[in-house]
Parts: sequence; structure tokens; C-alpha cells
Amino acid sequence: MKKWIAVLALVVGLALAGAPEKPKVTLAVGGKSLVVYLPLTVAEQLGYFADEGLDVRIEDFKGGSAALKALLGGSADLVVGYFDHIVRLQAQGRDLMGVVLMGKYPGLVLGVRTELADKVKTPADLKGLKVGVTKPGSSTNYFVFYLLAKEGLKPTDVAIIGVGGGSSAIAAVERGQVDAISHVEPVITTLEKRGQIKVLVDTRNKEGTEAVFGGPYPAATLYTHRAFVEKNPETTQRLVNAIVRALQWMQGKSAEEVVAIMPKAYYQNDPELYTEIVRNSLGMFSENGLFPEAGPKTAYKVLSMFDEKLAAAKIDLSKTYTNAFVERALTR
Repeated sequence: MKKWIAVLALVVGLALAGAPEKPKVTLAVGGKSLVVYLPLTVAEQLGYFADEGLDVRIEDFKGGSAALKALLGGSADLVVGYFDHIVRLQAQGRDLMGVVLMGKYPGLVLGVRTELADKVKTPADLKGLKVGVTKPGSSTNYFVFYLLAKEGLKPTDVAIIGVGGGSSAIAAVERGQVDAISHVEPVITTLEKRGQIKVLVDTRNKEGTEAVFGGPYPAATLYTHRAFVEKNPETTQRLVNAIVRALQWMQGKSAEEVVAIMPKAYYQNDPELYTEIVRNSLGMFSENGLFPEAGPKTAYKVLSMFDEKLAAAKIDLSKTYTNAFVERALTR
């Protein structure tokens, strides 16, 4: 382990004087307009990737699992998605690693349709119901499985329905296509404001995250294959530089200042509501991009509750992430 860390540090330290090895990069994301991925859009809109000499093409998918498939299939170089995918793939022999943390709180929320709120008061009451998630196999899906496992239920005790993000997810609830929904902003607050759901479980803040997961839970992350990092350390560093710069720009900014640089398509024809959502979400993002040491342990514990293969696997959690690139970005 110490030898690997030393090698990585050497690679990072020696390769950062020239041009990026891969100036054109394809980056997959599972729902670009979702607020949990806001730092990615900030970096793009403010030209931080271009400032680093990179041409970043962002491919938008309807869920983290679809974005991950793009990485595994070779059509994307990196992914912006949830950290738990890295842990699960390590158990399957895929050597993925996070290089910068964007979300220090998951922002995952479980809500039930208002007309069912009298009957569904806890995740245990979901048995036999249809639960909407961004896409089967995505982190919104894992969240449901974890909550069920805590209640002694199995993943098969509910029907998981992929509803995508944004307007399609909202429509699925409003049309009664699902009984409950596991999602993130801006979907959750929009449904709340319309009186469509009642929130049962909320990880949009520190208190909720620790109450649900028992510790820090790394969320939105820029990650890729270890082989990509080792082959393209300068490119990786520049990508991290841009994300860290975006995170730092967001610190102390008002919601109005952040919304002002967002694409108008994100507003969903209601800029006031979107501004409120951003205001309530700014505390979810990392101040510096560093992974907390206890975070991967929490993720492994949570995922192991419903994934028997993961629970039986031997995983070196120190290989699921590195802070080396972020630390360098912070000292520029």
C-alpha cells in the first residue's frame, strides 16, 4: 500500500510540467442538471476546463448507472457520479478511483406520494409498492435498498421503476406511475412545493446524513479507471484543478450569483423556485474537494447491507480514492 502511494505521488509530481496527455476528454454524468452535480456545470460555464487547456465534452445520461456503463464500455474517459459505484465495482475486479469529491452530503431524499402519506410513514411501509429512482442500479436505487435493509426487507420487496431526472421524474409522481420516489434536487423540492410528496428520509444536510448512514458519506465524485490516471496524470490534474476552482468559487456565493451562470434550461420555467433550491443545497458541496478518511468506510458498510457479494469481498478502500491531485490543486 505504501509503495503504491509513493508511486502515485511520484507520477503526479513528475508529470505536471508539460501539456496534457489527452487534451480532448469525454466525461459522462448521470443527469447534468441535477443540483448534486452543480460544481461540474460551474466549472464548464466559467470556462475553467478551457483555462486548463482541456476540451471537455460532457455526455449527459439519465442516471449514474448509465454514465458508469459509458466509462466501462470505453465511450467516456471519466464519470461524475456517486462514490458508491467505485466501491461496488472494486468488488467486481474493476479498479476505479475517485480523484476529487464534489458532494460531502448525498442529497438523496425518499418521499412518498401525499395521498399515501397516512399509510407510508417509514421505509418499512414501502413493501409491495412502486418506488421511482433515476435509473435501476443508480445511487438513488441503492439508497432505497439500504433503507429497506435497515428495516429487515429485501430489494425484491419493492418494484424499482426508472423515472429519469427532472421533468420525467416529476411527471411520474404526478401521474401516479410510482408510489414513492428516491431522488435529488431539483426534483424533490419541486414536488414538495406542488404538494405531491411528503419527505420520509432526507440526506441533504449533515444531521440527516449522519442519522441515516452513521457517518460521512462521500457523494458526487469525479472518478475513472486507475489506468487512466496513471497514463494521464497531467490531464487528471487539470480536470481536478478545474473542479476544485469551481468548489472554491461557490464558497460564499449567494444562490442568485450561482443561478446567474447556470443554463436557462435548468430553471424549469421557474427561476425563483430554482434559486430557492440552490440556496438550500449550497451546504452540500465540499469546500475543498478532499475525501474524508472515514467516508469510504461508511459507504462500504452501507452497501454491504444489501449486497452479499460486496460484503464477502476483500476491498482495499484506500484504493477507491486519492487526495493527491486535490492537495496539489489547493497549493497552486
